[in-house]
Amino acid sequence: MLTDGKLKIQNMKSIVFYRVSEPYGEFSNFSPHPIKLKGLTWPTSEHYFQAQKFVGTEHEEAVRLAKSPMLAARMGRSRQRPLRPDWEAVKENLMRETLRAKFTQHAKLKSLLLSTATAELIEHTTNDKYWGDGGDGSGKNRLGRLLMELRDELRKEGP
Repeated sequence: MLTDGKLKIQNMKSIVFYRVSEPYGEFSNFSPHPIKLKGLTWPTSEHYFQAQKFVGTEHEEAVRLAKSPMLAARMGRSRQRPLRPDWEAVKENLMRETLRAKFTQHAKLKSLLLSTATAELIEHTTNDKYWGDGGDGSGKNRLGRLLMELRDELRKEGP
């Protein structure tokens, strides 16, 4: 923000998250919060998101049935399964859909997200420069940004 030609630094709190067992671990797609989408129950948001890479194939259901979110993630990242051709074009909207389901189907999660007020949400990991911050802030932090976007939408929608 510029004020009288000088940069005014806003004191915005940041919340970093990554591991399910740590503070704000509920924001991780690995958190044990089942979601209902497409007429099915998905064990975690990670299961749903990864399965959408193979929508309409037997691999979609295989990922849904994975024993853990880590296994679902590995299955989704494996290029031994045929990635849908439009993945890059649809992945952000699929993540939006996934997050909206998770945070509207679990009232405590919605409250937690709204309780972060205006804090910057950062998925802090060296493992991911797209969804996370890359560990050093050089990543895109798309998961954190989409959570902040959802938080704003939920706030506008009211209780």
